[in-house]
Amino acid sequence: MRAAEVIVRCMEREGVEVVFGYPGGAVLPLYEALRTASFQHILIRQEQAAVHSASGYARATNKVGVAVGTSGPGATNLVTGIATAYMDSIPIVIFTGQVKTSAMGRDAFQEVDITGATEPFTKHSYLVKDASQLPRIIREAFHIAHTGRPGPVLIDLPVDVQQASIDLEYPETVSIRGYHPTVRGHVGQIKRALRRIRTSRRPLICVGGGVVRSDACDIFRDFVSQTHIPVIHTLMGIGALPTRHPYYIGMIGSHGYPYANKAIGHSDLLIVVGARIADRATAGVGVFAKNADVIHIDVDPAEIGKNLGALIPVVGDAKNILESLAAGAEPLDTAPWLTEIHEWKASYTPRRSEGLAGIDPVQAFQSLGKYVSADAILTADVGQNQIWAARNFPMGSKHRFFTSGGLGTMGYGLPAAVGAKIGAPQTQVVAVVGDGGFQMSLHELGTIRQNQLDITILLFNNQRLGMVRELQENSFGQPFGIELAESPDFQLIAKAYGIHARRTESQAEFEEALGECLSRRGPNLIECIVDPKTSTL
Repeated sequence: MRAAEVIVRCMEREGVEVVFGYPGGAVLPLYEALRTASFQHILIRQEQAAVHSASGYARATNKVGVAVGTSGPGATNLVTGIATAYMDSIPIVIFTGQVKTSAMGRDAFQEVDITGATEPFTKHSYLVKDASQLPRIIREAFHIAHTGRPGPVLIDLPVDVQQASIDLEYPETVSIRGYHPTVRGHVGQIKRALRRIRTSRRPLICVGGGVVRSDACDIFRDFVSQTHIPVIHTLMGIGALPTRHPYYIGMIGSHGYPYANKAIGHSDLLIVVGARIADRATAGVGVFAKNADVIHIDVDPAEIGKNLGALIPVVGDAKNILESLAAGAEPLDTAPWLTEIHEWKASYTPRRSEGLAGIDPVQAFQSLGKYVSADAILTADVGQNQIWAARNFPMGSKHRFFTSGGLGTMGYGLPAAVGAKIGAPQTQVVAVVGDGGFQMSLHELGTIRQNQLDITILLFNNQRLGMVRELQENSFGQPFGIELAESPDFQLIAKAYGIHARRTESQAEFEEALGECLSRRGPNLIECIVDPKTSTL
């Protein structure tokens, strides 16, 4: 059997349902084998989008996403998507084509050392030189991608390796020397954590993307209700607890809420679950949680103590550890502490966009929460649109929020929505983008149209790079190089792809368009005109 066909049969054994890819000379044997695959191939319009779509698919399904690209520029176009998945712990297997083994190292046409280029931000990578090892390699790659701390794994395939003849002997088990991720928390550390929780008077839980990734939201909510501990969250922790939950406080960090950040400084115990506590979530390591003992729960031991010292480290999968904690937890009297936090919250006055023209994004996202289905998926790009969505969309118990947190990749939102919709075809998907990020991935309108995906795109257009404008004004007093005044007519572009489009300039127009677009079949774009002076905070 040709090795390329073996690759496809191995993917079928791994339960692959869809591959996002773009063909080229160095993956022609693999694409020939894909003709007979039992799973779907989605032709994206640029390789970076293949990884972002695989990310959206993985997050929507809790399965491993798969992306394919050819050698050279095809492989290098994948790099940003791979780094994005690595920073946010998304399980993806990436197959890249490579020049034949005899030409490697000779600067052959479209040759690039993609395993070397991506080494810092892949969980593992393989350059396959012996075709007979492919079944083992593919089995290991999928295992590594979704176990422990999830992440991207790359398999580089020289074209002659794809054409070799080998036997299909797929291993039933995986044994990788040195790779044994801890998933069950240490019993002694869990007991220590429970003892410290019981003595706390001002406890606080900081929840991150690890809880969402490990499918632990239900047990996390049970634990919160059982212990009465208030909850803050990072950007990636959105959705772990519904916005209207009685113990929900809000998002922390540079774009979080002041009262949520203040609560950290006044707590006596901070329980960090599945969060890295990186710089965007802190006001500086020296002052973050300065009065609190820290219990840090994470599946990756390298993250514990890296950014924040921990009194009680607990290594393991968030779901397993939360189940163990819930089994021994007791209710705490946090009523006085909650009252104090709510007083801070009541005194907070958000900045209003009064006197500004166009749509108020705060109102827009609050309205969106009323119109979307109870289990809708919201994908957000990076920039002001991301923060407006993160701060103002009312997350329900079944809503999901996908965005690029660690790398902050513009152009993520639209292709991620493609993957999410293909992974969850019966679920309503809304893609939130700005006019800057949209122009980095609007080519995926072709993918959306070709596959007739029911995705509604909310395009917030302020004719500039709004987040950069805010940062420049805060740091240097005035903006430079951020205007997108000559942007095209986005409605005409959407319509050129056969996609229904509306332009809205007021809240009434927005709600009318939202009601229409969410009720009709097929893709839609709603352009929301926003005053250039509108800020995120």
